[in-house]
Amino acid sequence: MLLRTTEELDREVQQDVLDELDWDPEIAATDVGVEVNNRVVTLTGTVDSFAKKWAAERAVLRVARVRAVANDIAVRLFGTAVKNDTDIAQAVANALEWGASIPFENIDIKVENGDVTLSGEVPWNFQRTEIADTVRRISGVKAVINLITLSAHPSSAEKIRADIERALVRNAEVDADAIRVRIEDRHAFLTGTVHAWSEKQAAEEAAWRAPGITVVTNEIRVEVQ
Repeated sequence: MLLRTTEELDREVQQDVLDELDWDPEIAATDVGVEVNNRVVTLTGTVDSFAKKWAAERAVLRVARVRAVANDIAVRLFGTAVKNDTDIAQAVANALEWGASIPFENIDIKVENGDVTLSGEVPWNFQRTEIADTVRRISGVKAVINLITLSAHPSSAEKIRADIERALVRNAEVDADAIRVRIEDRHAFLTGTVHAWSEKQAAEEAAWRAPGITVVTNEIRVEVQ
């Protein structure tokens, strides 16, 4: 079996990323540049919405051998996409108020030069994620700073750890034996080695679903077999 050099592997990953960007209808792949160094992908270029910048990053992370991504894509708005901060703030407030699972009354919104800062407190991480995802899709938004925190649940560290470990075992995308879970004051630390970014991300999502978790630090390494 011939071993590939780092440069050869990076070229393969680059082509896979380009193919995935071209495959995604949310992205104009010709607007995005892709550089790969030791399977760390750097995205460059200019797009006309924050949603497209975010979609490009998600597309890269779907590629199996990617270790990490640096998203240096610039958002440049044109024509009707350009909105003042008052219009953006009103659009964000309306979108969050209409979201069925979003506790809108707990969220504070600040808009400055198209950058939206979200703060407040919600019970679950899926709500925090949904709020940020909703705002990213709003026309005129250039960036989203998510400072929303999670309210604590009355669970012991041992129970939280056991719940996360059982969730990892149930997850078909994750090799649970390769991941270690440590809990410190409602903070989950994940360590170990997996073979794809998607597996690392699935483990993190499982940890976030545990009642009582307010922070997840994902230190799992991605290594290609």
